[in-house]
Amino acid sequence: MKLSRRARRATLVTHIAFSAGWLGLSLALLALAVTAATTRQPDTVATSYRSMRVFTDWLILPLSLTTLTTGLVLSLGTPWGLLRHRWVLTKFCLTLAATTASIFAFRPEVSAAAARVTSGQPVESTIDLVLPPAVSLTTYVFITAVSVLKPWGLTRRGRNIRASAGKAVDAKGVRQTA
Repeated sequence: MKLSRRARRATLVTHIAFSAGWLGLSLALLALAVTAATTRQPDTVATSYRSMRVFTDWLILPLSLTTLTTGLVLSLGTPWGLLRHRWVLTKFCLTLAATTASIFAFRPEVSAAAARVTSGQPVESTIDLVLPPAVSLTTYVFITAVSVLKPWGLTRRGRNIRASAGKAVDAKGVRQTA
């Protein structure tokens, strides 16, 4: 399946916008988690965790799933392919892992913390709420660098596809000239 130029561009713009939104969300969640972990003001702690809950309840699902879906559409609808280049496969696997962790691990943690502070109880382990957005932020910056630099060459499948098309390539996916 090959995307038309118009569809590719629309999907790419959507992918970049939602990816940047997800990166920004991680930065905001990290700022709120650090604020909650370092302040002695109970009102500030409660407000931080409740704000985190609003962000995770309303933004994590659409941002992560749209990023994952548009990335998959772009990889399958362009010559890059999902399994042809190591950098594309790496981006997809990291995005899938981040989406899964955000939805099924981090989001429930934030909800539990917000419920605890709302009922007047302290949050026992603040590191559990600081670490995930810090890891996410680092992951998204890495994914962005991989998108720009496109390192590592072709996968074995990519080399086989290119070789069967009559274009000789070395182990790194660099075309060989005669």
